Amino acid sequence: MVLRVRTGWPSALRLCYGLRTFNRKSTVMTASSFHPPPRRHRPRGLEILHEDRDLLVVNKEPGVLTTGTPRGEDFTAENVLSAYVRKGCARSSKRVFLVHRLDRETSGVLLFAKTEEAQQALKDNWPATEKFYLAAVRGRLRERSGLIESLLAEGEDLVVRAVRDPARGKLARTAYAVICETSNLSLVKIRLLTGRKNQIRVHFADLGNPVLGDAKYGHRDPFRERLCLHAKSIAFDHPHTGRRLFFDTPIPPAFARLADGLTEAAWQATPV
Repeated sequence: MVLRVRTGWPSALRLCYGLRTFNRKSTVMTASSFHPPPRRHRPRGLEILHEDRDLLVVNKEPGVLTTGTPRGEDFTAENVLSAYVRKGCARSSKRVFLVHRLDRETSGVLLFAKTEEAQQALKDNWPATEKFYLAAVRGRLRERSGLIESLLAEGEDLVVRAVRDPARGKLARTAYAVICETSNLSLVKIRLLTGRKNQIRVHFADLGNPVLGDAKYGHRDPFRERLCLHAKSIAFDHPHTGRRLFFDTPIPPAFARLADGLTEAAWQATPV
């Protein structure tokens, strides 16, 4: 296994990935003007943050699959939203199109396209998308901020591991900064620079600080309330207008109960 942790934030990477700090007042649209549908029409397990002719942006609850698996599970965000856009018409050909995924037990902001054209435009511009996560991890991190890098590959057992062979693994990069700590936990703000399967969970487990409640990578973690990983915000360019959109979600109650210092103000004040 090759795992590199760099402290600080390399400016060269910021340029390479096209990351930028933006002024919300002039370049960002939020979901504040969105009027949710009547309760009886709201999709189960999902809160709609924004809807227009091209997009659906939702806040996913933990326990909801993003899309189907080989097991053929029907209750997925993709199926629920496809049913939602059909407005009860079983013969309708309307559906939503997957843009990215969240693990089943990860909550937070999730983006779907309403047309194949919008889906392709979003995927083509995906390197410019900015994704921030909130995680609670076991113990105290050796470095309070840094960049984790490794090659990740999924085994036949469906477990993702760091590998040395570039022919087998894909480069994964995770930037992080500690927001606050307790005696045995760290609350961490994460900027996801690549989107590999289970990336955040594997990276912090490899550091010796697995995500709280992670039964897969946390060595039978006894915390049972939920996996403490939340996709808190996303910023991307609208596929039709090109306008920069920003969507932020509240800190989930399960996280807020872990540490008094975890507040929206602390989140905003922590640079990554």
